[in-house]
Amino acid sequence: MTKAASAAAKDLAAAGAGGVHLAWADNNGIPRSRIVPVDGLADAAARGIGATTLFAVFDSHDAITYAHPGLATPSGDLRLVPVVERIRRLTGQPALAWAPAWQRTVNGAPSPYCQRSVLERQVAEAARRGLEFRAGYEMEFMVTAGDAPGHPGPAYSPHALIGLDAFVAALLHDFAGNGLRIGQLHAEYGAAQLEVSLAATDPLSAADDQLLARQTIHAAAHAHGLRVSFSPVPDLDTAGNGWHLHTSVRRKGRNLLAGTGLPDADGAAYLGGLLRDLPALTAITAPSVPSTLRLRPGFFAGAYGFWGVENREAPLRYVPGSAMLGESHANVELKASDASANPYLALAVVLAAGMAGIEDGVAPPAPIGEDPGTWSEAERETRAVRPLPASPAEQDAALLACPRVSEVLGEDLLGAFRAVRASDAQWAAERTPEEIVAAHRWRY
Repeated sequence: MTKAASAAAKDLAAAGAGGVHLAWADNNGIPRSRIVPVDGLADAAARGIGATTLFAVFDSHDAITYAHPGLATPSGDLRLVPVVERIRRLTGQPALAWAPAWQRTVNGAPSPYCQRSVLERQVAEAARRGLEFRAGYEMEFMVTAGDAPGHPGPAYSPHALIGLDAFVAALLHDFAGNGLRIGQLHAEYGAAQLEVSLAATDPLSAADDQLLARQTIHAAAHAHGLRVSFSPVPDLDTAGNGWHLHTSVRRKGRNLLAGTGLPDADGAAYLGGLLRDLPALTAITAPSVPSTLRLRPGFFAGAYGFWGVENREAPLRYVPGSAMLGESHANVELKASDASANPYLALAVVLAAGMAGIEDGVAPPAPIGEDPGTWSEAERETRAVRPLPASPAEQDAALLACPRVSEVLGEDLLGAFRAVRASDAQWAAERTPEEIVAAHRWRY
């Protein structure tokens, strides 16, 4: 690894890069990083660079909570180790490169608070069971120019983006330069909202790509006098930003979700596993106070626990294959997912819940093609369609009630994660929705 890091450092220096971001996401989904000089990259790959263990208990407002017994004092150190094979020179920031980082103990073992290691364990478990996953993100974000909306709409219109031509061109150029493959980029439904779809890949790369895409978008926006918000709710009066997570699962190369109608037994069980644990999943995939403000009926956000075939109100949207795309294109989209989720943890719990569904042969109920938000409470109760957790307390209860999800994190990380959520909830309890939205608008 040191030899590969030395070679990468040599190439980066020749290209004019002076430093490398060692990046990770904390338990609020907020990217953090340390920059190491290029000539120190090989040493960082061998010995890591120091950082406090307390990053695991930073809340969304950079306050440190000591409520988790495992991190109850300011003492302790971890080592950030670059994932050398994922180093990318940043096309939009050519003096810098970027790499995701492992969090290691001072003895070199994976830190119990390393979210990337949590996902790595689930990928290894999938391989042990003969399963292979693919994952990709659709990332929505709001664009502003000073205090003005970045584009005037209409939603999905090419006209909306004319004023953003230079920014759009930079995104396409920088994404390609940074090795990020995208499916599409367009003006979305919300006010001044855009969406970019990342190509599906293996789960660890998908989580890495999500972090790198954020860095790429922020830098391109800054270069063009713009600012972007990835917050789940950048404005109370418009649709929020979802980061829809698409997954599929394969056995011996065959997509278990494949088909042009409904999936077969194993594919249905994967979907059934996600549905069974959906309340607990969303405590990880949409964990912030703004997340609960986003999950409103009628906003394609997935406010109720059900699934549907191509139903954009469903938190679990089954996307079947087709004659044009092929049967193997089939996947499941999780809509109750946003930028406040750590991408490694989000993918780890989705994989775990889906694998448990396959193991247990969970049969999902019939799909729903309507918006349950338009039904009466009695109709929803008859169909066993219930709201997803709508407060930090409800999310915490759902998480603790589901060991299939909570145990994925491990005791230490789960304790830190819950302490951070409790700190955020205490902060929000004293503030209005408008104050909550404003405080989170630029955090991600």
